[in-house]
Amino acid sequence: MKDTILEVKDLSVTFTQYDRGFSRRTLHAVEKMDLSVRAGEIVAVVGSSGSGKSLLAHAIMGILPYNSAMDGEIRFLGTPLTAERVKKLRGHEIVFVPQSVSYLDPLMKIGDQIRNGKKDHSVKEKCLSVLKRYGLAPDIREKYPFQLSGGMTRRVLISTAVMETPKFVIADEPTPGLHMEAATRVMGHFREMADDGAGVLLITHDLELALLTADRVVVLYGGRVIEETDAAAFQNEENLKHPYTKALFRSMPKNWKTEKTSATQERSWRSCERNTEDEAGSDRHFF
Repeated sequence: MKDTILEVKDLSVTFTQYDRGFSRRTLHAVEKMDLSVRAGEIVAVVGSSGSGKSLLAHAIMGILPYNSAMDGEIRFLGTPLTAERVKKLRGHEIVFVPQSVSYLDPLMKIGDQIRNGKKDHSVKEKCLSVLKRYGLAPDIREKYPFQLSGGMTRRVLISTAVMETPKFVIADEPTPGLHMEAATRVMGHFREMADDGAGVLLITHDLELALLTADRVVVLYGGRVIEETDAAAFQNEENLKHPYTKALFRSMPKNWKTEKTSATQERSWRSCERNTEDEAGSDRHFF
């Protein structure tokens, strides 16, 4: 079995908010979450908006909002990933591919951003190699972010991430706004990273797209892990256990059969959501 790159145990994230009259309340966004990522594999974390997917990524990267509190343990290569340690590893052994293209500096040329400002010959040569790998022409180095298409910008973000040959990659919704062909190419790039030995945590709401490359799938709802299974289990609904996971399976376009079936799926989805919320408890708050 390959080495475990990242291990999350009993992760909980809460937020403190103040209502009118300055009454304070605690909102539970992520609760008792466990997962692991091994070298050479892609683990897809799927769920609807507000299920805690991005908060998981931000907790690992040490970039949670100021009014949050985290409990539990995150270990990287067997050692606790403390706030001080993640700062040293971030951008080198651990990289983050964000969902927003606004992470690129609009006033800095692409080449300088990919090289992280470094100008020595070896870094420039690696930059050219990375650009070629992801189908980007050398002249893109002289362009600014606003001059790029959505697909090119995604590939630039990935290029920036792999310049340091990371051991662990977090991709947070890396394909929004891309047509299927471009999105499939982007997913293929993450498969290449995993095949090179990195562990990849793929945060996405698009289950069908995730299944193109993922080895395992973790399903979130209301800040909790409700099911974890091999990606191959999604070949047949009978392999899945939780009603919400089954509803996700039926929601994939390839599993739609007739308009009548689609209407039935919609009713099943809504019923499943109500049941899952009941399981979570009426005092929970979802992000």
